[in-house]
Order: sequence, then C-alpha cells, then structure tokens
Amino acid sequence: MRTNPLTTVRNLGILAHVDAGKTTVTERILYLTGTTHKRGEVHDGTTVTDFDPQERDRGITIFAAAVSCAWAGHRINLIDTPGHVDFADEVERSLRVLDGAVAVFDAVAGVEPQSESVWRQADRHGVPRIAFVNKMDRAGADLDAAVASIRERLHPVPLVVQLPIGTEDGFTGVVDLPRMRALVWADGADTAEEGPVPGTLREEAARRRRVLEEAVAERHPGALEEFCDRETLTAATLTGALRDLTRTGDGVVVLCGSAYRDRGVEPLLDAVVAYLPSPLDVPPVRGTHDGAERERPADPAAPMAALAFKVNATPTGRLTYLRVYSGTIGKGDTVWDAGTRRTERIGRILRVRADRHVPLERAVAGDIVAVVGLKTARAGSTLCAPGAPLLLEPPGVAEPVVHVAVEARRSTETDRLAAALARLTEEDPSLAVRTDPETAQTVLSGMGELHLEVAVERVRREYGLEVTVGRPGVAYRETVGEGVTGFVHRHVKQDGGSGQFAHIVLDVEPWEQDADGDGAGGGFVFRSTVVGGRVPQEYVRAVEAGCRDALAEGPLGGHPVTGLRVTLTDGQTHVKDSSDTAFRTAGRFGLRDALRASGMILLEPVVEVTVTVPEDGVGGVLGDLAARRGRVTGSDPRGGAVVVTATVPLAELFGYATRLRSRTQGRGTFTARPTGYAPAPAAVVR
Repeated sequence: MRTNPLTTVRNLGILAHVDAGKTTVTERILYLTGTTHKRGEVHDGTTVTDFDPQERDRGITIFAAAVSCAWAGHRINLIDTPGHVDFADEVERSLRVLDGAVAVFDAVAGVEPQSESVWRQADRHGVPRIAFVNKMDRAGADLDAAVASIRERLHPVPLVVQLPIGTEDGFTGVVDLPRMRALVWADGADTAEEGPVPGTLREEAARRRRVLEEAVAERHPGALEEFCDRETLTAATLTGALRDLTRTGDGVVVLCGSAYRDRGVEPLLDAVVAYLPSPLDVPPVRGTHDGAERERPADPAAPMAALAFKVNATPTGRLTYLRVYSGTIGKGDTVWDAGTRRTERIGRILRVRADRHVPLERAVAGDIVAVVGLKTARAGSTLCAPGAPLLLEPPGVAEPVVHVAVEARRSTETDRLAAALARLTEEDPSLAVRTDPETAQTVLSGMGELHLEVAVERVRREYGLEVTVGRPGVAYRETVGEGVTGFVHRHVKQDGGSGQFAHIVLDVEPWEQDADGDGAGGGFVFRSTVVGGRVPQEYVRAVEAGCRDALAEGPLGGHPVTGLRVTLTDGQTHVKDSSDTAFRTAGRFGLRDALRASGMILLEPVVEVTVTVPEDGVGGVLGDLAARRGRVTGSDPRGGAVVVTATVPLAELFGYATRLRSRTQGRGTFTARPTGYAPAPAAVVR
C-alpha cells in the first residue's frame, strides 16, 4: 500500500520569550539537517533566519522567517517567530497556518512573560506543542524547576521524556526515558554517542520512567490497558501514546538540551517527527461561501485553497507567503482572491529558506511556500480555485497602542514617505497610518515603542528617507462610567424635495464583557426593545450603524469609545421622510450627544512589567515603579537576583530601559506585556 506523502510533512513554529534561544535552536536544526554547512550565531550576526540588518544589529528576531529542511525522510517547514511582545502579531499570523510548535524555555528562568503569552496564543489556535528546555549548560539551570513553572503557569500536563546527564557546565547529554538509553555529546561532536544508562543514574532513570508511564497510562486508554496487564509500557506503546496525547493537547512532551553547545537538538528533531501532527492529522480547513460553511481536505486532488499569512513588499516586487491547505498550485496558474473578489496570477513558486529561495514548479496541500506575482493579496487573504470559491478566516489583528508623528525632513519627499509607510502597513497589519485632522501630521501607530523604532528605521534604511519623529504617545480609550436613560434625539431636515426624519430614544449604560471576552470595559453592544413596529427593523439596523460611527470619537478627547451598551427603547417615523440615511444620522448624532450627557471615564493602556534586578538594586527599582504609578504585584528571589512584577501605565514606560540600566549599573532587565486598559487620571493625558 502506497503511503500518502503528506504524512511526512511537519509544519511547525518555534515559540518562546525573547533570548530563550529560539533562533539558535533553528540554526542548529538547519545545520543538523544539512540545510546549512556552518553554524549561524546570533551574537555574530551570521544566522539564516535573522537576516534583516536590524535583527542582526539588535540581536533579536523581529520578523517571522520561514525555512524548509529535511530530517529522517520528513519535510519540515519551520517558522522562527519573534519573542518580543511588540511583535506578537507576527506570532499570531504564523500560528494561524501551523500544525504544531516547539516551545523553547530557558532552563534558569523557566516560564517568562512572553513565553506565557505565546503559549496562550497557541492555545487559542489549538496548536499541539512539545517543550524544549534550553540552556541546560547555564549556571543555575534546573530542569525540574523549569517543568514546575510550566505546570504552574501554563497548566498543561508536562510529560518529561529525558533525564539530564550532568549539570550546568558538566551537562553532556540526556537519558532517553522511553528507550532507556543514554545520548552523550562529546565536545565539538555534531552527533550523539548512544550507550547504556550510566550506573549512577539507573535508579533515578527507572524512577522517572515509572512516573512517565503512570502519567501516560492515566490519560491514554490503550496505554492503561497494557500497563494494567504488564505493569509497564513498551517503548512502542509509550511513543504511540505520547504522540496521541500531544496531538489532542492532553499532554506536552518535555525535552531538554543546550542548543548553543549542539546538545539535545537531534532528539528534538526526532520528537518533532514522532509526536507533532502532519497536515493529515489536523481537521480539514473550514471556510465559508455564500454564507454556508465548507470544508477542504488536505488533498492535492481537491479544489485549491490557500491562506496568505505574510507579505514582503519591496521596491522590486512582492513576495507572498502561503499555506496551501488543499489542492495544488502550479507556476502560471490563475487564482481567485476571495476577499477582493478578483483574479491573480502566480508568477513563480519558491521553497523558502529565510532570504534565499529554491524555485518550484508546483506546491501541494500541506506546503508552506512563497509566491511571486500577486499584486493585491495581503496577510489574511484567501486564494482559491476560481471555480471553487472559499473564504478562510484571516488571522486576528491587534489594535495599536502606541503612536508617533512622522514627517519627511524635506517637503519634496512627502510622497515618498507616504509610499514607504503604505508598504510597511501592507507587510505588517499591526501598523496603522493616519492623518491627524487637527495638526495634519502623519501618525504611525503600532504595538510598542520598539515596534515603531523598527518601522521608522526601515523607512530610513530601505527607502533612504530622512524623517523626523515626534514623542511617542499612547492610544487612550473612553468609556461610560454613568449612563443616561430615555435620551431623546430628533433628526429633521427639510431642504426641498423629500426630507429626512428620524426620532429615537436611547438608553446608554456601561457594559462589561463576561469571562470569555476581552475583559471589563471591552466592546460595544446594541439592542432594541421597541415594540409595536414603531421603528421598522431596517431602521433599527441603521440606528446601530450610526451608533457605531459615533464610537470613533468620544467627548473627552476624541478617543475611541468602548465598554458601553446602547438600547433603542422607542422612536417615530414619517411616512415619506424617514429613511435608512435619516436613522443612521440620528444614531450617530444621538449617541454623540448622549455620551456628552453621560459620565465618561478616560482609559489608558496598562502593561505587566517583569523586572529582573540584583538584590542590592531592588529598593531603587521599587521606588521608580511607584513614581511611574506602578502597582507591584509580586517579588520572587531567583539565583542572587529578584524578579519584580508590577502593573504600570504604558505611558510611563517610555525611556524606562535607559532609566533601569542607570539605576542598576546595567545589570537590570525588564519585559512588558499588555494587560488591557484601566481608568486614567485626567492629568496624565498628553
């Protein structure tokens, strides 16, 4: 019987907190699979996936990079994702098209703030994961402590399949618990030497294998049956059960190693092949057409459907990254963009290796490739066979929280700046550009200070433009603290011919989402309690549309309004002059006036800050956080340092990195992640 080639494909991402070692893991994978012939190093700026000049200058991953390699007869399409919170939207778009992931954790720090965030993102997308505890050669590395933090903060069932051989500088290998064998890496060796479990570790290895067997048998019916019969599990049964538990999300296989020292990456590749799903193991992709839900199987013979998840828009052309879910794409094919409802032509198809590419004649279901020739497709666009339309759900896009004003230093380059910013927003949907109506300045918005720094630097480097950048500001929101009841608005306009008439009565009140939503104060709800047909249904919809128009600018400072519920309780119509337009206008101006009559509250974005600082610098850091209106939520001693967590308004964090370095003689570090919005004192608005 012929094996389906899709069973040998793995589409996975590397996820982690910044500096946990994602890019180094990726580089070692490329080296071991023969894709590269020299180990790339982040500190040397020689990595394959961090190929952008800014990534090499800053030593962090900024843009998700796709690479393709082969291991043990399997094709591995791998995406190295950013670890910094400002680039979480890159992670979101990548997770949308992946079948599995490797979550990398620091053996000293365990679960860090951004590793927790990307784990939650993977939860939302239902992406199966295996965990790799990296940097086992560091001072203070502790596999058990790292696993405990995974269990406590991320709440999976960790299934540890390895026991380290040696500690810290003496870490030389691992015991493979399912097969009860030792894998040891000599200094400078590319591959491990396999041998028996060292005598000093046999008892501990046997105990840990027993713990693993019991954990697996408790959650897997087939393993439980064999465990009850034999009181142990064979390697084959244990491996099969671990595969099933990983793919259903009922367990997370945990491995360990030191990617920098080339130890533990081969077993990690074996685990990717053994445990993570192929395109055939995940449910068929679902989309809609004419309002009906449809499925497309991962079958090269099915009608083609693909999702664009990344666009590189350069002055010389556009490179669009696709995940092909079903069917086959050939060079020169015509495809249908279901979002823009227009046809596009595939010029070339490329197998991707970061910034280098290998031409292909075709791509089939399960492939992740780049194509040249698409003119209008953006991240989130669905491409499908013209004769079988299908619209796939695009990745979500986060709302920007920080903005700066940018302008060209020479007035003659204003148009070039506009074109450069348009290209940036085409590549990165989490960037937004608008013109301030009061100052006529161009405003660039993004997910954080670093996000905007990177964008502005790209304008300078790639487009050769000199730009002036204003002081960063944050994206405030407004919400209703105390609403109004029975607010009457009457819209009457008569200027010859048919006029406009709409009479509405509104109740406005605060609204908090439930636990499944965005949290307190999020969103907008509209409902109607009008009876007796006093306002026809089509006019009710027009009132709702008008109310949504009014949410764009609140009465306190023109900020977007959120966290309110509007109820249409009554109204009147005119037999000739009432229309959708009249009621939409009434909804817009009626809610605007109702908000002015309500008690409004200004909201500011807040972030959770995690500061790692030497013990002798804790006092100064706590005082500085208090001065920034921070609320300390925890303090945890860790290996001669203290990890302080606090909730701080985002507006108070501009320039904090420099301040922290000066207070701690360069020894303090911090990370931040958004946690939502909170009421702001009116005095802090800038």
